[in-house]
Amino acid sequence: MNLSTTFMGLELKNPVVPSASPLTRDVSNIREMEDAGAGAIIMHSVFEEQLAHEAGELNHYLVQGTESFGEALSYFPKVDEFKVGPEEYLENIRKAKETAAVPIIASLNGVTVGGWMDYAKQIESAGADGLELNVYQVPTDANQSGREIEQAYIDILQAVKKSVKIPVCMKLSPFFSNTAWMAKKLDLAGADGLALFNRFYQPDINLDELSVEPGLILSSEFEMRLPLRWVAILHGYVGASLAATTGIFTGYDVIKMVMAGADITCLCSVLLMRGIGEMNKIIGQMTEWMSENEYASVEEMKGCMSHRSCPNPSEFERANYMKALNSYA
Repeated sequence: MNLSTTFMGLELKNPVVPSASPLTRDVSNIREMEDAGAGAIIMHSVFEEQLAHEAGELNHYLVQGTESFGEALSYFPKVDEFKVGPEEYLENIRKAKETAAVPIIASLNGVTVGGWMDYAKQIESAGADGLELNVYQVPTDANQSGREIEQAYIDILQAVKKSVKIPVCMKLSPFFSNTAWMAKKLDLAGADGLALFNRFYQPDINLDELSVEPGLILSSEFEMRLPLRWVAILHGYVGASLAATTGIFTGYDVIKMVMAGADITCLCSVLLMRGIGEMNKIIGQMTEWMSENEYASVEEMKGCMSHRSCPNPSEFERANYMKALNSYA
């Protein structure tokens, strides 16, 4: 049984990858992830604000607008214990490379070109095998056009690509007016990989305090259907590798994503809920199902149920919407 896959030119032993989360802040977890079967590991994100501000100002950015960050920040330590700044992040990459033999992918989270280029070079020098760019923006300016927002993603990607030689993956929002168009533009701009999708954590209102506060809810399995659809649509349409993320909880979920066309599947909520060892179970489910259904390799399955390969491609389009509504009894 060959579970190996290729992502952004990196050879992975399987498509099961822990995604950027508080778990990878602790370097001691890296070896445990590798032992549990991880094909690669995506480090926790370092935020643009951390690169631009000293510790005193960082406090403001961690407290104000927490709901705007694309990771489960409620699992982070209290602000006064938040020690992982730019230098510590680079050191964590070095330690992760010393600890594990699997590829280590760093993660940058921000919204502007800013100082990303210099820090991307430092990440490369620290030994990272790849880099994920998590461009997390909540546009609130009614005078800013969709085209301007889309161009910002492209500008950031091109600037970082000029700075490093390691492969670069763009983590996308699901809210573009035409996701396929945006994916194609990023592909042409040099993206080595596309991660679908960034999960936006929405704020809530505290009626007792009359304050806006973070509203963290970890993902559930039904949420995998959004990335499943778009991975299937983009497979074969773009040259960039595809990473599926959000709502992946079981080995069967991994198989579905691979059949849709994913090169890797990224796990976060399931590991936060059930522990790192859950990866062993997920990989076991994959292996058992593939054996029972006579699939010899992941590559044999990859894309067999994509938009261009499945018997009825319209099932990924409007036809699914109509059938879903008419199926309710």
